[in-house]
Amino acid sequence: RRHASAHRLRVPLRDVASAILYGPCMSCERNSWHHTRRFSTTRIQTNEEGDPPPSIVDNHSLVEQIPFEDVRNFCFIAHIDHGKSSLSSRILELTGNLGREAQQVALDIASNGDGFDGDTTTEQAPQLNKQQRVSKDTKEQIDALDTLDVEKQRGITVKAAAASMLYPHASAKGPTGLLLLNMYDTPGHVDFGREVTRSLCFVQGAVLLLDATQGIQAQTWSVYEKVKALEPNDPKLLIALTKVDLESARPVDCALTLAEWLEDWDPDSILSTSARSRIGIKTLLDTVCEQVPQPEAMPDDGMKGEVLRAQVVDSSYDDRGVNCLVRIVSGQLKEGDRVSVLAPIVAAEAQKTDESFSVQEVGIVTPGPIRTGSLRLGQMGYTRFGLRDPRQAMPGTVLMSTKHVGLGISLPKLPSDAVAKSVLYASVHPEDADGFEELSNAVDRLALNDTGLEVTRTASQGDGGDGGGPFLGPGLRVGFQGLLHVEVFRQRLMDEHGISAVVTPPKVTYRVTVEPHKSNNLQHPIVKTIENLSDWPDQGNARFTVEEPIVSVRVVARVEDAGGVMDLLSRKRGTEISTKPLDEEKWIFDAKVPWAEVVVDFHDKLKNVTAGFGSMDTFEAGYTKANLCKVDIVLQGESVEPLAFVCHRDVAQEEARKVCKSLQQVLPRQQFVTTIQAKIFSKVIASERIQAYRKDVLTKSGKTVGGGDMTRKMKLLEKQKKGKKRMQVTGRVQLSQAAFNSVITRSS
Repeated sequence: RRHASAHRLRVPLRDVASAILYGPCMSCERNSWHHTRRFSTTRIQTNEEGDPPPSIVDNHSLVEQIPFEDVRNFCFIAHIDHGKSSLSSRILELTGNLGREAQQVALDIASNGDGFDGDTTTEQAPQLNKQQRVSKDTKEQIDALDTLDVEKQRGITVKAAAASMLYPHASAKGPTGLLLLNMYDTPGHVDFGREVTRSLCFVQGAVLLLDATQGIQAQTWSVYEKVKALEPNDPKLLIALTKVDLESARPVDCALTLAEWLEDWDPDSILSTSARSRIGIKTLLDTVCEQVPQPEAMPDDGMKGEVLRAQVVDSSYDDRGVNCLVRIVSGQLKEGDRVSVLAPIVAAEAQKTDESFSVQEVGIVTPGPIRTGSLRLGQMGYTRFGLRDPRQAMPGTVLMSTKHVGLGISLPKLPSDAVAKSVLYASVHPEDADGFEELSNAVDRLALNDTGLEVTRTASQGDGGDGGGPFLGPGLRVGFQGLLHVEVFRQRLMDEHGISAVVTPPKVTYRVTVEPHKSNNLQHPIVKTIENLSDWPDQGNARFTVEEPIVSVRVVARVEDAGGVMDLLSRKRGTEISTKPLDEEKWIFDAKVPWAEVVVDFHDKLKNVTAGFGSMDTFEAGYTKANLCKVDIVLQGESVEPLAFVCHRDVAQEEARKVCKSLQQVLPRQQFVTTIQAKIFSKVIASERIQAYRKDVLTKSGKTVGGGDMTRKMKLLEKQKKGKKRMQVTGRVQLSQAAFNSVITRSS
């Protein structure tokens, strides 16, 4: 549209969309890129010696000279694997946080047009990109904010990270001409959606990223709705396309589709970027500086003097204790101050507390820590003040000067959906019976750096609950935020502590209403929340109804995969199924599906029916009544509670047979016959057997024992039979992680 208006041409936008970005201009015969502002050719200002702008790493004292009006807080939000961490790393590179050499490379590319030259033809542009890319053999620091091994191995972000930067811009009002930028990198997976919501509460600007090769995905709409849910305090939203340098990129289609869905959004305002080729990095940063407003001060700031209020953004644990990432809402935080840790109550006022701490260390994050001794209004940094458990300073809590506590001073609050909440529960057991204490210590250490975990020590060996009974022994009951959270937990347990643990199938919570009955002497119905299936009521002794959690599932898939997606939703007991076209190639599918059906294998099945192109997102939708039953798995006549599962009564026998068949294949063969049964209360609905190893007792040293004497042979066989019978009573079956995976991966 801008290209057409530059020469007063009357052409439909949709008909020439591709020509605008890829074809030559009809009037001036130059590449149409030169009519856009997506790739600015404005050179970053340097001093008289030609040195690059100052970096916060080498000039952190400049932060003290930056006024509150020159602070910008922003974050990146997107669907998983849409380039948030890569783009964040390139911004750190441009601002000098990753070193002067890397900054100079970024500045040279930005000064030459952010990766494109206006006089370059369309055919030459891809070649130019390939020349500018760093060789594949060169290790690029393109994941600077991903610090965990699991993040680097999987290529995903599981924990939000932050960094502060200095950037010269014309909008700066201070004497240095620099802006202080506080940037947050958020996870993209649905399991960590609450971290995204929490990060949005700390910023005034959010950059929504879309992969130019994939377009709108399920999590794209999810994070967009999270922004709008914060109205009227929602951050300023910017939209950018990533990976525009790839041959399969469709920037025009993506921009136009997004503009149509958002209705009043101008497609020309959508930025184009590529972290790999360093395209559009400076333009994106300039747009953030221009459009993201400064943070707002507290309403009562200055009314009762300078009051320190520092809100905890995140906390972690290392060998030196708890390290809190905070943002200064008012006042100043200095080493040696006495502070109290407060949680905002309903009235959002601080209550009097006798516990206080001395601030030991204060500094900024770049993302590496730099000790500065103090933090001022608007700044973000880290502090240590003697805590030993980060759960004492959960995100959203406030550090306040001890002398001001109890004076009715208001505190910043977080919305309830920004607080981490477990939606799945599983028990964790050591593979070796004597390894429980080592496992317990390792899980406690992990929980110190993952506040989303809820850890409870279960009863000792022999109980029927999460303790595991005689098959698993004692264990830990752990609450997770999703299936990926479970996988990340197991991998971190192995990578960081070298412990291979057995994790039982995750279970959702149910609501059971027990009706009055002569066996329970109840006068009125009572409602119980079932998190542990050992608390499931007995069908013979009580009358009860069960409610299961329901989630709204949103699936984005190709048009040709519509049949497979609809069939999958139906098989997973989906209701209220609806479809809506997203563009010419994709549809959106919405349905209400039981949460228990989603956590089993819904994501894997979706990837199978869509050839890997489908994406999904879930939202809580309350509870609904269902005809459910508990299926117990019995080995050698003893119930294994961690293997029990709940399913719809209509498919109970079918799923029980699948689980028994899977267990028959994964359980090790023993010297005795192993009997596997599935029961609903006392009724056996499925059964399998694992035959025992059998030694040939009639042959010794290659010769037949007893010759032709059948009496001798029968005596040996009877002796073997009695031994097998004794082992049948005393023998124990060893359960492995594969046994539990057979329950996790069962399909309807």
